[in-house]
Amino acid sequence: MPPAPETVEIDFITPRHLAGGGDPAWITVPLHRACGWSHGNDPLMPRVLLSSPDQKALLRLEPDPDGQWWTLHHAAEPDRPAWYASFGARTPVELLAAVTDALTDPAPAADAPCDKHEALRQAGWSRYFDDGLVSPDNKAYVERLGTPNAPAWFVTVSLGIHQKVWQARFGEHTPAHLVTAFTTALADPRLVPRPHGSLGLPTRDPSIVTRQTTDVHAVHVASALEDRVQSLAARRTARPASPSCPPWSPPKSGRSR
Repeated sequence: MPPAPETVEIDFITPRHLAGGGDPAWITVPLHRACGWSHGNDPLMPRVLLSSPDQKALLRLEPDPDGQWWTLHHAAEPDRPAWYASFGARTPVELLAAVTDALTDPAPAADAPCDKHEALRQAGWSRYFDDGLVSPDNKAYVERLGTPNAPAWFVTVSLGIHQKVWQARFGEHTPAHLVTAFTTALADPRLVPRPHGSLGLPTRDPSIVTRQTTDVHAVHVASALEDRVQSLAARRTARPASPSCPPWSPPKSGRSR
């Protein structure tokens, strides 16, 4: 018999808002290779700067122990003032990918009024104060601040009153479909993969986070990022579903921890 394909152990995590940040390359590599964003070259600085081809958008990834690690700024346009979105270090890259994939879509959805809560309600999130929602595990909160015509959106994940895990912030002029892309990804029930034993999990408490450890063919793990790049690049000529998660999933026989 031929030898079994080499496998690696992958932890599939739920809920995804407590899966840790993941690999930043899931964001930066597709933006550069599939979407044409340019980057600077300053190896002495612990940061990444990516600029859109039209130079209107700038994504900054910079370690900041006291603030947001990811910041997306967009210049003003004739029909919209400048806007921003920012994300904490432990914001899962799958959620951030939903935003950058929607932003770089060559045929974006019309920025019409939409219900940013709909996917969350369908996933069992419940009302939180006047205009917010809380996740079923009471660890994630989505809040709308400001005025009804110009709201800012905050998504906060915490393990207690004084233990914030991450926060995403969308300024009042952020296009509605980008906020909706984020909340839809946040509500997605699919598990997200992380390297086995990843130190990035905010907690390993089995009553809060479920880890399903699965042997995955190494070739699938190695090719996941390249598959994502190719899928996003193909949007210029076709419109396949843009993957915000690797194209492999845990089999039913996986081990839960």
